[in-house]
Amino acid sequence: MTHYIDERTAKEKHALAKKLKEVERKARKKAIRERDQFKGLQISPSASYEDDAPRREPGDDNWSGFGFDLHPHVTFISSFVLVVFIVLTLMFEAESASFFNDALSLITGNLGWFLILVSNLFIIAALYFALSKFGHIRIGGVEAQPEFSTLGWYAMLLSAGMGIGLMFWSVGEPMFHFQTPSPIFNGIEPGTPEAAQAAMGVTYFHWGIHPWAIYAIVALGLAFFAYNRGLPLTIRSVFYPLLGDKIYGFWGNVIDILSVLATLVGLATSLGLGVQQVNAGLDHLFGIGISTQMQVILIAVITGFATLSVFAGLDAGVKRLSEANMAMAAIFMLFLLFVGPTVYLLSGFTQNLGFYLTILPEMSLWTETFRDSNWQGSWTVFYWAWWISWSPFVGMFIARISKGRTVREFIFGVILIPTLLSFLWMSVFGGAALNLQVDGVADIAAAVNDDVAKAMFAMLDNFPIAEVLSGIAVILVTIFFVTSSDSGSLVVDHLTSGGKLDSPTTQRVFWAVMEGVVAAVLLIGGGLTTLQTASVTTGLPFALVLLVGVYSLYIGLNQELYVETAVKKAVSDAEDEHKLHEAVETVVQGNSATTPETAGTS
Repeated sequence: MTHYIDERTAKEKHALAKKLKEVERKARKKAIRERDQFKGLQISPSASYEDDAPRREPGDDNWSGFGFDLHPHVTFISSFVLVVFIVLTLMFEAESASFFNDALSLITGNLGWFLILVSNLFIIAALYFALSKFGHIRIGGVEAQPEFSTLGWYAMLLSAGMGIGLMFWSVGEPMFHFQTPSPIFNGIEPGTPEAAQAAMGVTYFHWGIHPWAIYAIVALGLAFFAYNRGLPLTIRSVFYPLLGDKIYGFWGNVIDILSVLATLVGLATSLGLGVQQVNAGLDHLFGIGISTQMQVILIAVITGFATLSVFAGLDAGVKRLSEANMAMAAIFMLFLLFVGPTVYLLSGFTQNLGFYLTILPEMSLWTETFRDSNWQGSWTVFYWAWWISWSPFVGMFIARISKGRTVREFIFGVILIPTLLSFLWMSVFGGAALNLQVDGVADIAAAVNDDVAKAMFAMLDNFPIAEVLSGIAVILVTIFFVTSSDSGSLVVDHLTSGGKLDSPTTQRVFWAVMEGVVAAVLLIGGGLTTLQTASVTTGLPFALVLLVGVYSLYIGLNQELYVETAVKKAVSDAEDEHKLHEAVETVVQGNSATTPETAGTS
């Protein structure tokens, strides 16, 4: 009898599961039909998504030929703008430096407040998406599973956080602020312990939550619309809730053109800084001299290595280089931590973190309104514009590795893990330089004032095996250059090929070469000031694009939540109906068992 009851219960559970599955399928289909119509490009339709509209394929508007497979409007217009910029800069080389310097002062002096405000809005938006009703939405749909372990995902986020910028500024920026404290710290004397604390606090501010909130928002938009809604992995896809099918037309082209220009200039800025540091390191080791001509030659050579990496492919090329570089960078940092003033550096990390959290609210919204100065133009405003320019590049990488994560896990993982790594890196390198300067062991400040690219090597001269460490630093920056160029060409290739993931290798080589050319032209046009001007000029309009993108992402998440809520309600109603049916059957069977004859007998 017991065996019969168990078998019957198992059959009932199986029937219920089958029924609920059918109810969920119908409810999802009905909810999707009742929400705003959506016509997507299915790149990898693994989400629980149904759409009766005709399918489109990524790159169906492309032009193919001569080893290229590209979207004509996005590619030709962005290439034309870049070529005009290159030609004009080279034709008027003498006037370029003055023009870029004036442009930087004009933009930062009049519109810096906007970039500061927008950067804070990205933090608010990221926290809202993570902590609100949207937090449990899963990238890729309710049944999506992460492609990488949590530890592996964190490791890749750390690799996204490492780059040329940390190598270039980790010694130079704290020393700049130590000598000339930010005007927000009224009354602090340069070269004092208070100035050292302020210097590290400002450095943390520029490399902390703000940049990673920008990256998180862009990455979330790309990942959600690609994996949950089946659109191509390009910035235009984020705007589907607002533009609909118009993302395949004029407005979508405008968005992707701005994305291409912002990404290329952001990359060129990093590559320009990187090659300056490589030049300084090689001069430090071998006395080759420091000049723009030498830096252009180095760009050509290193870009050649980047093209070889492109031909090798993602797995054999950029993946292996990235893994090797991360391991080398970790060993490099740990060596300095343990042979240097270890307690000082670790204590500084803790104290700097507390000071950063203290100044964060005021520093985030400070705009020098009541001062006749433009300190932020060369620092905060430049950084925020640079991060915005970089956001399609970093955002696409993060989106590609984050399928299966909830929105909450995604936001906090992207913001907190790389931020803490950046803080630790800055504390070790910046803290070591400040320690040498304060104790009078070495004059790192003089090296920074002479050429900020030399700062790292001036600091390393005071550690054991200094020449080996300087050589490792040069190798690190070079590999960062190669992997950034390779990965950047992949991102720009996505944007200029209508979202295709398998475009020709020659096309990526073209963009890798173009990145090197733009970096070289920016150096010829005026060096560091030109690099800063380029980032601010492209970051400003792209900030507007991203601001609208945040609202579009909000609409998309709302639509997703509507479907999930409708499905859960339908399933819950079906379960309640099943339980009610079982209860009625039990009562009926009980009544039929108690017949009049049975009652009379008893």
